[in-house]
Amino acid sequence: QVQLVESGGGLVQAGSSLRLSCAASGRTFTVNAMAWFRRGPGSEREFVAAISTSARGGNATNYADSVKGRFTVSRDKGKNTVWLQMDSLKPEDTAVYYCAASLISVLPTSRKTSYAYWGQGTQVTVSS
Repeated sequence: QVQLVESGGGLVQAGSSLRLSCAASGRTFTVNAMAWFRRGPGSEREFVAAISTSARGGNATNYADSVKGRFTVSRDKGKNTVWLQMDSLKPEDTAVYYCAASLISVLPTSRKTSYAYWGQGTQVTVSS
C-alpha cells in the first residue's frame, strides 16, 4: 500500500504562483511514476504532469499542453515527496488537484488507469 497526502492549495489571484506538495508513505519503493491530475468544476479528472521515479525512468517528465511552460513537476527521492510548482496561474486552473502513484509505468504516463494510488486532493482557486 502507498499513502499520498497533498498540501499547498489555496486561493490566489491570476498571475500568481503556488507550490503543491505530495508526501508519499508506505511501500514507496514499489512506485515507478507519480503524477498530478485535476478536476475542475463540472469537468472530468484530467492529467496535469507526471515524473518518473524509477531508476529506468531517469526523472523523465511529462506535461499536459495546457500547463507546459507554466507548471514544473519535481521530486525529492530521499523525502518521498513530489512537488508541482504552478506559475502564471489562470482562472481556468481552478480545480481540485490530486497526486497519484503508479506501480506499473516506468515512464511518466498521462493515463489515469496506470495510477493505482490517489491522494484526497487539494483545492486550488484562481480568481480573475
